[in-house]
Amino acid sequence: MAACGSCSWPYCGGTPATPSRPSASGHGIPFGIIFGGTDLNEDVNQREKNEVMGKVLEEARFAVAFTESMKETAQTQWPHARGKIYVQSQGVVTVPNAAFNWNTFLHRSGINQNADNLHIFLLVCGLRQVKDPLYLVDAFSEWHQEEPNVYMVIVGPEVDPVFTREVKAKVKGAAGVRLLGEMPQEDLHAALKNCFAVVNSSVSEGMSAAILEAMDLEVPVLARNIPGNAAVVKHEVTGLLFSDPQEFVQLAKRLVHDPALEKEIVANGREYVRRCHSWQAERDTYQNLVQNLEGSIRE
Repeated sequence: MAACGSCSWPYCGGTPATPSRPSASGHGIPFGIIFGGTDLNEDVNQREKNEVMGKVLEEARFAVAFTESMKETAQTQWPHARGKIYVQSQGVVTVPNAAFNWNTFLHRSGINQNADNLHIFLLVCGLRQVKDPLYLVDAFSEWHQEEPNVYMVIVGPEVDPVFTREVKAKVKGAAGVRLLGEMPQEDLHAALKNCFAVVNSSVSEGMSAAILEAMDLEVPVLARNIPGNAAVVKHEVTGLLFSDPQEFVQLAKRLVHDPALEKEIVANGREYVRRCHSWQAERDTYQNLVQNLEGSIRE
């Protein structure tokens, strides 16, 4: 099974999450695919990509969706694949770097205040339009001017060069908003653990790893109210869901000033990932699927 960018379609060529010519298709090589999110939420609406994915699914021995909702979407688009789509949520394991220095991180972000008095909101995403990292910038900047101890730091790789330039230009003039590039995973986990809350503002998601990692690290989550996020974040139970930038600010202020709410959300989120996003269960599912592929090769 080959991966391209953020998804696991067996494609060669193209950009991340953009279907191109199947590389395993037509060569008699048994393979399976994993729906990443953008494929089902965005690419299905483009005829050429939809057709390519349908052809790949015809030959795939199995397909994995993260949620029942994603499975239903795939079955509606490609009824012929109905019997080969499995549901397996993403497993989560976090490994924060013990040597990570939070003050150094803040300094790199251009935040030169006492860490004890700050509320840092981290938005972790690749810089591409579907992640919509600019969605909250104006509203957050206004809040920062009222309360100078709140900051939003956007962290992630420069996936789309043109859009990255737009993000950099916007953030440059936005008070209280900072932008950092991609970080090693262990450092990112340490940054998540140190921040006040993790933010997701995506237009669409399959299943956000950053949200699950934040829950595992006992950090509160504020996520845009879209199907992929609502599948893992139950409002006021495992996190907070917002529908527009103004509601985000209202909920963020509430979280800052209500320690009891923060404590409850964190405890519920940690229990949720422990119960529903076990990396051992995920490993077992994929081992079984790959063993079946290997069995079909021997036959």
